[in-house]
Amino acid sequence: MSDDSASKATTKVKEVAANVQQATRTRRITGSKAEAVARRYFDAIAARDLDAAVAMWADGGRENVRGQVDVTAPEGVRSYIGGLLDAVPDLRFEILSTTTQDDHCAVQWRLTGTFAGPGSMLGLQPTGHPITVEGIDLLTIRDGLIQSNDAFPDSIAVPRQIGMMPPQGSTADQRMMAAFNAKTRLTSRLAGEAELVSEGVWVVQGWPGRCSVYLIEDDGGVTLFDAGARTMIRSVASAGAKLGGIRRIVLGHAHTDHRGTAPALGVPVLCHPAEVEDAEGSGGFRYWPEGLTGLPVPMRQVHRLLHRYAFDGGPVKISDTVAEGDELAGFRVIEIPGHAPGQIALWRESDRLALSSDCFYTLDMWGRDCAPRLPEAMYNYDTDQARASIRKLAELEPAAAWPGHARPLTGDVRSQLQGAADG
Repeated sequence: MSDDSASKATTKVKEVAANVQQATRTRRITGSKAEAVARRYFDAIAARDLDAAVAMWADGGRENVRGQVDVTAPEGVRSYIGGLLDAVPDLRFEILSTTTQDDHCAVQWRLTGTFAGPGSMLGLQPTGHPITVEGIDLLTIRDGLIQSNDAFPDSIAVPRQIGMMPPQGSTADQRMMAAFNAKTRLTSRLAGEAELVSEGVWVVQGWPGRCSVYLIEDDGGVTLFDAGARTMIRSVASAGAKLGGIRRIVLGHAHTDHRGTAPALGVPVLCHPAEVEDAEGSGGFRYWPEGLTGLPVPMRQVHRLLHRYAFDGGPVKISDTVAEGDELAGFRVIEIPGHAPGQIALWRESDRLALSSDCFYTLDMWGRDCAPRLPEAMYNYDTDQARASIRKLAELEPAAAWPGHARPLTGDVRSQLQGAADG
């Protein structure tokens, strides 16, 4: 036999051996102990043998049915399965397929029955409708007992089948979709697209208050400076995603209209140590007059509503702090207290760009453009300190200073800031 023929024969033998090994492994997995336990578990539920089903769980095992319950065995599992059997008295389970690897068994299933009660399901009272639900359970099984079950049911099927939601594709469903899309278009108008401020720096500005959120390109993603109003969540998240994803948020200060999107974005949030109390607490209300009594009556009512329903996303957990001189995404932290006890600005020496949060305002209390001025005294922690901070910012001689609201300062920025401090 030639060397070439011998090589081909050896290769063929290896292929056959590999196929045999794979077939053996498939038979072993298909008939594994994990699958056997999973099948007995579903059989017990279908047979309405609650005690047998619960007995197959390890004490402390976790049943996490996404969007419904997260409980532990034995009593949490007993309550959940018992409630299901009580809601669907003629419940039937059909296993459609299984996949097993080591101590994990994925079970694709179909549940059918009648939502006849007397028990409720998903908080809904029994309606008498027939239901069909499919899903996948991922069970972890060791020593013959279920250690955990991560279940992923089709949770929208039941509401559609009992008439709580319209049938998919129906006229009512299309009208509901149209109404939702109209709402989305309306809310998107509350904040615009990201606009380039300077190299690697973008701004999203939104209503109410013309709040500004700055996106600073940073190692393949972006760092946010200030988090704006809650109404801006969609626009800020979209802008961040298009720039590589939001990596962290740095709060210029922790007032409600500057922490608004932060809780919803799910990234680390940083601020000055003196702002932690307000970021994780009242959002500034602790040092503002009770009921915002420093404002004229009509404006007072408007501002109360804005803080509650438009600006504030609620308290946010602070993961770290920053202080004077720290470097962030190519900027240096500058402390500018007064409007808030730990307010900061970001300063980039290379192009003399200042992102200044609420060091100064370029809008009045009704949202109209105005010359640069001190923030409203009623909202300040210390107005004299706020004046000093404007002067400190002016001494840097910025080429542009972008505030937390409305339009930036360009041109002779130093003189404009000095005028605001003296006003």
